[in-house]
Amino acid sequence: MDSRLLAFIGVAALLTIAPGPDMALVLRNALRGGWRAVMPTAAGTSTGCIAWGAASSLGVAALLAASAQLYQALKLAGAAYLIFLGVLALRAAVRGDATEPGLRDATRSRAGSYRQGLLTNLLNPKVGVFYATFLPQFIAPGQPVFLTSVALACIHAGMGFVWLTVYGYGASRLADVMSRGRIRQGIEAATGTVLVAFGLKLAIDNA
Repeated sequence: MDSRLLAFIGVAALLTIAPGPDMALVLRNALRGGWRAVMPTAAGTSTGCIAWGAASSLGVAALLAASAQLYQALKLAGAAYLIFLGVLALRAAVRGDATEPGLRDATRSRAGSYRQGLLTNLLNPKVGVFYATFLPQFIAPGQPVFLTSVALACIHAGMGFVWLTVYGYGASRLADVMSRGRIRQGIEAATGTVLVAFGLKLAIDNA
């Protein structure tokens, strides 16, 4: 196996397991929608990675990095979306909705869970800028830039999908065991707080 690819896999593995908004969202959806909401959420996040990989090879991510106004607009939109999801989780915890089996929200729909995962990723400009600077380091001279970038992004996305699915499965099983209302509400409140914190961090971070 090519040494560049091995290096990429190693670095991507470390990045995959690092805590971030995607893990917080999967946990939130595992609590709200159970196992049926985990895989679509993970798939949405992975699709976003592939889209950013393709965008980086086409120069879109580089344009985003060069335009302060465009970067700021996308960053604020992503921050607002994370805060919105966090507030929903906090409201559910306060109202006790997390314990209501008949609750209907986006996480009860596979399409809704997928959309949340996708938007959480696509509205984070840091992912695009990161791919624009990260992927070229692992493309050998003479390799097709677009195809190689998408292939590397697919590898990263695949690793992320597996990790988030396993993590989400564990979270959903744990939520089933801890089915008492107060415990579920506490986890929901903690998850909502984390999502809001990630949103605020994204909004105020200058990097």
